[in-house]
Amino acid sequence: MDRSAAEDALPEQLTLFDEPPPAAEEPAGGARRLIQLGGRIVEYRFARSRRRTIGIAVDAAGLSVAAPLRAPWREVDGFLREKERWVLAKLDEWAAAGRPEVLFGASGEALPLFGEQIVLEVAAGRRGIERAGERLRITVPAPHRRGAVRELLVRWLKARALEALAPRAAHYAARLGRAAPPVAVSNAKTQWGVCTARGSIRLSWRLAHVEPALADYVVAHEVAHLVELNHSHRFWKLVETLYPDWRAARTRLELAAASLPLL
Repeated sequence: MDRSAAEDALPEQLTLFDEPPPAAEEPAGGARRLIQLGGRIVEYRFARSRRRTIGIAVDAAGLSVAAPLRAPWREVDGFLREKERWVLAKLDEWAAAGRPEVLFGASGEALPLFGEQIVLEVAAGRRGIERAGERLRITVPAPHRRGAVRELLVRWLKARALEALAPRAAHYAARLGRAAPPVAVSNAKTQWGVCTARGSIRLSWRLAHVEPALADYVVAHEVAHLVELNHSHRFWKLVETLYPDWRAARTRLELAAASLPLL
């Protein structure tokens, strides 16, 4: 809920979620506490730090709270009760998001491709992948070697991600009067995108899993860094110009990430 502006000297690169939630400030072994909200007992991670306000965040690990070093407990409890409806709604959203499943590379397994569920068909043959409607046909010389299947699948997903997202980066750059930036895909698992000080953009190939509107938000976010390599108020205004509904997209993207398959 609480977010601080970052307008320091320009770093070498910025990631999509460069502003850490309060949980990121929690030292290893941070305290765990309980509070009753809306008739439910809610456990949360708690940490104090050199900050000026109380901040809360809800993610796949649950609720986390960060407070100033001298903030009295009555203020912490009062803040949580004030935000009770928000906290419970977010906890319910994350509970409904599901959990990631390991994809082994076997026939019958399903995975999302730009938001649509497709089912794998693995068979013996020359190495290749072909989509046929809601099915993805993968052929390899030895289909029982799951590692080879997954390797081919990841390579194919990387190509689809780059094929779909590079033109979107060019589109948003043109809206800012900039040339199309160099775009590459990365293996990042926790960073959707990165924009470097040299003006190149790297996007996680896992964006091939999420629906196009959400992947588009990531692209717009990183392209905005071509002009504002920070997370200042000016930057967010620029993002809003490119992608007006960025707040909802960011929340949906975080929830979608919770259930992406593990490859």
